[in-house]
Amino acid sequence: MATTIAPEGVPVEVVNARRTESIDAPHIQALADQSTDALFGRVNVVNVIERAVLAITLCNDKDEILGHAAFFDYPNIDNVDQAEWQPWMNKFYDTEKCSPLNTLFVHYFVAKKDYAHGCAREIVRTAFNAVPDVHFLYLGVPIGSYPDAYLADIFKPMSVIGDKSPSQCAMFVCHRHNHVPVIHVRQARVEDHDDLTPIFNRQSDMLKMTYGDYFLAELIEAQDDHMHCLVTEVGGTAYGFMSISEDINYDLLNVCFELGPFHGLRVPSPEDDTLAPKTPTPSTPPEEEHAPSRASMKSNVSGRGDTGVDMTKVADSMAGSTVKSEGRQDGSRESSTRSSRAGSDASEVKVKGKLSEANMVGSTSSLVSQGEENGEATSSHKSTPMVMDAGKSLRPPNLSGSRRFLPTYKGKANAFSIQLFCIDERYEMRSSDFLANAFEHFSDREFCIISVPHLVPEFPLIQNFVRVTPRCPSTLSQELYVFNRNGLLKDFCVRPAEVRDLAGVEKLTSSITMHENLIKDFNQYIKAKRDDDGTEIQAFVAESQKQVVAVAIIRVEEDIEYIRSHYNIEDFIYYNHHKRSEHGRLHHFAINPMFSHLSKHCLKEVLRIGHKTCLYYPLYPSYTDKEIVQNFSLVSCMKEMVPVRHRRQIVYPTSELGINAPSDRILAQRAPYALHHINRKLSLETKMTINARIVVVGASDVGIGFLEALAYCPHLQFNNLTLISPHGLPGELDPDETREHMTATSHCYSHEEYAKVALNAWVNVVYGKMTAIDRKKKIVKISDNTQVPYDHLILCTGQQYQVPMPAPGDFESAVAKADRRFTGIKPKNLLTVNDAYDAAVALYWIENNLVKKDNRRVIVYGSTLCGYTCVQTLLNMGVAGKNINMVQPSPQYETSCFNDPIVEEAMMRALQESGVQLHSGYILSAWNDGEDTCTEIKSASFMSADKPLKLDCHAFFAYYRHGVDYDAFKAINDACLVYDGKLVIDAYFHTNDVCIRGAGPITKFQRKYHAEKWSHANFNSKEVGIHLATEMLRLFDPTLDQQSGPQEEQLNLIPIYRNPKIQGALLPGNFRYLNVKKPGLDKPLVEQRAQVDYGQELVTGSPKGDLEYFRLHVNQYHTVETITCLSKQDFPTSNLICLFGLHERCMNNITSRLKEGLIKDLYKYFNETWALALYHDRFADFREELRELLITRPMDGSESLEEKVRTLVDPEMPLSEKQRGELEQLYGETGAKRAVEARLLNFLSYNYYHLPMYAKPGMV
Repeated sequence: MATTIAPEGVPVEVVNARRTESIDAPHIQALADQSTDALFGRVNVVNVIERAVLAITLCNDKDEILGHAAFFDYPNIDNVDQAEWQPWMNKFYDTEKCSPLNTLFVHYFVAKKDYAHGCAREIVRTAFNAVPDVHFLYLGVPIGSYPDAYLADIFKPMSVIGDKSPSQCAMFVCHRHNHVPVIHVRQARVEDHDDLTPIFNRQSDMLKMTYGDYFLAELIEAQDDHMHCLVTEVGGTAYGFMSISEDINYDLLNVCFELGPFHGLRVPSPEDDTLAPKTPTPSTPPEEEHAPSRASMKSNVSGRGDTGVDMTKVADSMAGSTVKSEGRQDGSRESSTRSSRAGSDASEVKVKGKLSEANMVGSTSSLVSQGEENGEATSSHKSTPMVMDAGKSLRPPNLSGSRRFLPTYKGKANAFSIQLFCIDERYEMRSSDFLANAFEHFSDREFCIISVPHLVPEFPLIQNFVRVTPRCPSTLSQELYVFNRNGLLKDFCVRPAEVRDLAGVEKLTSSITMHENLIKDFNQYIKAKRDDDGTEIQAFVAESQKQVVAVAIIRVEEDIEYIRSHYNIEDFIYYNHHKRSEHGRLHHFAINPMFSHLSKHCLKEVLRIGHKTCLYYPLYPSYTDKEIVQNFSLVSCMKEMVPVRHRRQIVYPTSELGINAPSDRILAQRAPYALHHINRKLSLETKMTINARIVVVGASDVGIGFLEALAYCPHLQFNNLTLISPHGLPGELDPDETREHMTATSHCYSHEEYAKVALNAWVNVVYGKMTAIDRKKKIVKISDNTQVPYDHLILCTGQQYQVPMPAPGDFESAVAKADRRFTGIKPKNLLTVNDAYDAAVALYWIENNLVKKDNRRVIVYGSTLCGYTCVQTLLNMGVAGKNINMVQPSPQYETSCFNDPIVEEAMMRALQESGVQLHSGYILSAWNDGEDTCTEIKSASFMSADKPLKLDCHAFFAYYRHGVDYDAFKAINDACLVYDGKLVIDAYFHTNDVCIRGAGPITKFQRKYHAEKWSHANFNSKEVGIHLATEMLRLFDPTLDQQSGPQEEQLNLIPIYRNPKIQGALLPGNFRYLNVKKPGLDKPLVEQRAQVDYGQELVTGSPKGDLEYFRLHVNQYHTVETITCLSKQDFPTSNLICLFGLHERCMNNITSRLKEGLIKDLYKYFNETWALALYHDRFADFREELRELLITRPMDGSESLEEKVRTLVDPEMPLSEKQRGELEQLYGETGAKRAVEARLLNFLSYNYYHLPMYAKPGMV
């Protein structure tokens, strides 16, 4: 909120308070003078900002800094340990009421002289408003100094108790009640109506329209023993109102929310039924005998055996609607497919709650319900054993046979509710002052609850409440928040753990899965305070009323170099301002749910007492070895931390680099994990909570990119992100190279990257297929009877390979009918592979039905890239080439999947050499000679323009065409969303329903854009998902331009994306294939080469030569537009992708070097050490920084270098030698050359841990 500062004799300034950023440091330093240095010493301002728990800056409307203050949670006094300041304060001053919860210390303060008094008052007021629990601000003044008048007016000297006074300094104090006092709360009176009505009308007129002008007076007059009305009063005027009542529908809340941690909001009773009955273990049907598969043989030699720890099971055991996987954790494909999260049967639906809310015992944290016509639960606590029959597809256990247990509570009601609340925005930060008075009116109740609609932003009152996780089933359109009476207590104290705390810790953590890991580490701390290898352990407990209510265990972060190089922690900290010993790793954290609103304070105290500035928590995927995760448990403070994005790594030629390679700490190969972080700066920064229900249908690259962008917003907390997908989140299966190579890859996400993103921590997952959309009720139906309510629905199901429809008749009619949709029962030996789960099913089929069995014929139908990868997978699995028939239909598009004659020729030769029989130009005409009902394909008939073809078939792999899933199409069409071959959207992803958006290959643009051939399929899917998230964030993120509805389009232009389209695959002949190309429409390569402005191609090697094939297409602007690699040797794919969009001069004048014959092999050339900086993940940012440098005007207002170049050079004419000389002279005279060189050296120096192979000034 803007305020004014009006000192005498100077202009009035309108100021805004905000959090201080590190880039403010030079401006803050400019405000310091001799008195500042005398009071606070000569300090590094960046270091102060970096370590302050609260740093406030005041700016005027021109964004000029007028004042700044930095607050710490310990005094800036030498020889006073930050963990022991309380005993020191109590020794000299009467500070018994002070505690770490209500106290902050001023470590730095500066202000513009003319505005210093006003700045000091405003900063203090802002500090008290920002941290409602703080009541004391202290200022330590060195002996011999005295604070300036503007501070002396606010901070008053403290009286020393006894005869002794501190020798280092004198303490000054500022009390809350002098600036932002606790507001007075009293019983409401009818005469308060006139004061309160304007406040209600400013925020909403709904109550007035519904109940009349005097609804408030009538409500106040109706007070009785069961309903009370309270008001806040300031200066005799009422500024806030709260109506509380004991009228609560407990049964409804118990059905809709996970109230187990709060005992159903009732007093415990012997009649309560809170324990689920034990489920008898069903008998396991005998499995058919099969020969040992490759997967089972691999599991026999696995080092992990049956002891792998599944971090996801922590949530599984707590989530009532989550099915535990009882498959082995042995890393085999068999266990991967057994533990897969979905089957092909759309009627089997289950829900898996996000890990960040797993501490709410029994919760699933998603709003999913069964329809009224079928109230069967979606899961059970234990899964039934699953039989893998060779003739059936893999599927999870049947979930419909058991009802999820719902506890019942019979005790006395123990809660009251807030029915109506409103407060003037000037006093909203003191909303919690109502609560003490409210509990006095219901002295026999322990809980206060409030429900709010999903789309209402979280307001200050409920920031101290605990959000209750919705349970399955629930379609209640409200969020429930609970506050316990104990939250009023201010004796919450964090301290180092002691032996006597063991019993309390065991009691607190007894219900937490893997709590034995926590207890083991706690005992180790009590025993030696160190691990057996000497690593220091620190354990802390929080006490309230002499009971342990929280526990945290940390260790020193030994891998901080690895973390810095592999994760973007420098988005949140300045690494060089933190000592190595100040980085800690969080291993365990548990807190009583009634105190969970103090989780961040508890972490702040852990940092202070443990002498740490940063904490990191790794979240490992479910397939990680037990030895790695045995010292961790799932922490309940994950929501208070920020997820940290991983960094793309350079693939180093370590053998060529030798001693110039990065250190072993950086090159170390470690199990992938998602990183979560908190530091001192974030400990008092509140995330903005978004309760809007955002439902994403489809786990495509677009959907995953969208969810990642939302989940990784550090200042936003999305509580209701839900993904609907038949197979759940990708990346859940154990890594399997063969399975991953069975499908082509877009290189948007790798299996390792899925583990490092860990969306299961932030996203609820519903396993099933969308079958209907009810736009009026805003509900998505899953498998006909399960309902998922939404506020915003994202449709990004993509396109999948469809079951081909036989087309009898002559060839021309067959071609015309070939795209018809198959609506019958899919034959059991027809396989479509669209994702990792389908690939696992296919591999299981291959192992048990094709491998080592003669004369088992396989048909691969299609000419797509995935068709070729399938052929190679069959060959690698041991299927003889002579038993594989690849049938390619007539071309559907102008271009082939390779669009490169050399690659196509290499594939034809590789198929021939491997014995695979290739049939081109054929259309499927019949199965089993036209049999009406085909349950198993024994033969397949095809026709071409020349002659028919009939092939025996034991397995049929369909890669004929991509299409929209029929259930998705029917749901979209029945919901009356405009569908014109694809889902129709505008440039901002909107469908004809403002609450439903679409993205990805399932969509097409409206016809008004006159871009019929263009769609999201022409662009990078991950970039499309990120753009969709950016548009969605405009509805929620206050830092962006807010939009309440669809934007008005002026020019009707479709968005253009910049990132390349990428394809990668393992092809027949064991060729590694990579194609990186400019996003856009596909054109045959022959047509592209015929264009005048095509540019040139740089090619080395050939598929049949000694050198491997590498092709670069450089456009007319000398930038790389296409990269094609085909090699039998592994090559650094991630490195080569970075070449896209680079100017040829960035690559050491590659064009001229190649013409001069200096480059024989592009693979070898780009693997040389000079090129490694091009592959750095921050090189693109460096290039953008240089561009900004050259286009930005100097401070004196003269032309920028870019503007001077534009006036000097005619874009229609080639550059002459004279002009080139003038440009070089201009480049040097303007200082641009010196600035560019300085930025380059800074880039290499700052990232030297990644790039030690480059020499720095002074080294030679």
